[in-house]
Amino acid sequence: MPKLKVSKTYKEINAKIKRGDVVVVTAEEMIGIVKEQGSEEAARHVDVVTTGTFAPMCSSGAFINFGHAVPGIKAANVWLNEVPAYAGVAAVDCYIGATEPRQDDPLNKVYPGKFNYGGGHVIQDLVAGKKVQLKATAYGTDCYPNQSVEKDITLRSIPNAVLCNPRNGYQNYNCAVNLSNKTVYTYMGTLKPRAGNANYCSAGQLSPLLNDPYYQTIGLGTRIFLGGAEGFVTWHGTQHKPVVKRSKMGIPLTPAGTLWTMGDLKKMSAKWLMGASIQGYGVSLSVGLGIPIPILNEDIAQHTAVSDEDLFTQIIDYGQDYPNGQSKSYGQVSYAELKSGWITFQGEKIPTVPLSSTVKAREIADMLKKWISQGKFILGEPQFMLPQTMPQLKK
Repeated sequence: MPKLKVSKTYKEINAKIKRGDVVVVTAEEMIGIVKEQGSEEAARHVDVVTTGTFAPMCSSGAFINFGHAVPGIKAANVWLNEVPAYAGVAAVDCYIGATEPRQDDPLNKVYPGKFNYGGGHVIQDLVAGKKVQLKATAYGTDCYPNQSVEKDITLRSIPNAVLCNPRNGYQNYNCAVNLSNKTVYTYMGTLKPRAGNANYCSAGQLSPLLNDPYYQTIGLGTRIFLGGAEGFVTWHGTQHKPVVKRSKMGIPLTPAGTLWTMGDLKKMSAKWLMGASIQGYGVSLSVGLGIPIPILNEDIAQHTAVSDEDLFTQIIDYGQDYPNGQSKSYGQVSYAELKSGWITFQGEKIPTVPLSSTVKAREIADMLKKWISQGKFILGEPQFMLPQTMPQLKK
């Protein structure tokens, strides 16, 4: 590997942020800069590149401390707006998962189910400042004798609430089609029979981990945009799978890395945390996520200049293969093709449907750029990098 000619540190970049002379551009802007100036000159000039994505991220939720009652209660069962929350944490702590449906939801008994309300909607209602009905029951103890509590809570009235998302920001994801003869309802949306449409879920050239394919700047302690406020990467996400087939540029061609993210729910916005109802599948939470990438050298600069034409994913059948645990690829397609609104598949032109919002991803990258330029957001230097390989279990 040739010796790098540009070398910066987090400390140096943060000093420039504090002085007000930092140079920040979005990932989309970086494409043209590197094309015109080259990666080395771009690395000398640009200090930070901002990214963004906004899409359903099912592995999300919130730890909520709803405060002690009088007399005290050790909650064994908790419901928030009739959505069950996990109470096996502590006396008045619970975890509300984004994909938990309301208790009386008919689910898919009335097929395809509408899934009008669930954990993701509870989180959205809380950050929107709405009242949420809390119900808790318990078996009673000497120190916590109360066996039932019902009250309205708001995000402001409760002592503590932390967004804790075990898997966010997937690094690339499948393009979904349906090769069966009937309509199917999946977490990738509604798929028409005989490849009537192709659904995808990525911000492409704006997507955080696609701009740092080898996790050179992202790890434990990375400060991020999360739900409209400051958040942090606290670990690699569940299903983190860095060892996958990659392009010549080092970019994963299939689902790969993931992030575990956390932040103060009390500071977040309903604009960037929105409950989602996925017909025939369930409920979820659309999450706004953005990561600033420090340009420490020209290698990182080159990675942040990827365009949709450079980014590819696999076409997977969700009608028969995926539900049966098969992962056969029916072709490779670029995000430039997907974002055009049409792809050619098996000789036919079919429409594409995004589950992620490029408009909101661009807005997140712009907001993060503004925060950093104004000295309101300092980079967090990771104390532990995301693993590029995962340990194998002994047989």
